[in-house]
Amino acid sequence: MLTFDEKIKIAEEFIELEKKEVSMGRVNFHYEESAYDKKNVVYHLHPNGNGFVYAELVKTLRQRDERGMVNIREYTADDFRNLVKEAIASLQADDSTEEEFEIEEWENIEDQLLVLMPEEDGWNVYAGLKLDGTFNTYGEAIDYLEKEGFKRVL
Repeated sequence: MLTFDEKIKIAEEFIELEKKEVSMGRVNFHYEESAYDKKNVVYHLHPNGNGFVYAELVKTLRQRDERGMVNIREYTADDFRNLVKEAIASLQADDSTEEEFEIEEWENIEDQLLVLMPEEDGWNVYAGLKLDGTFNTYGEAIDYLEKEGFKRVL
């Protein structure tokens, strides 16, 4: 496990992040250029080594809490550095994201098929032509699909 100081040094490597002291000795790192309302990248980094990274929009990551946070207590230096890098990238404006996103198909054990696709400012899940659900973020849509017993078709 990395120490508090080691995690601080790694977070400080990212010049686009702004360090902010918060209560009880904790530190946040904000990404002020975020294309979204969310600006915290590293959240409540605590002197005991605990802390979180906001990764709701990191598509390759599946283990996050209901707020989109990943606990980094046991992360290695490389894992922490990579997660912060991906989190920053996920918060950057990218006009081509929707156009380049391929529609994802999700299937359950009963061979029912749902389709996930970006539309306007959110993500929609369809069962055929019928709208099954609308979500603010990709992560929320994925959480819904997984809780309903669906797996991504590769």
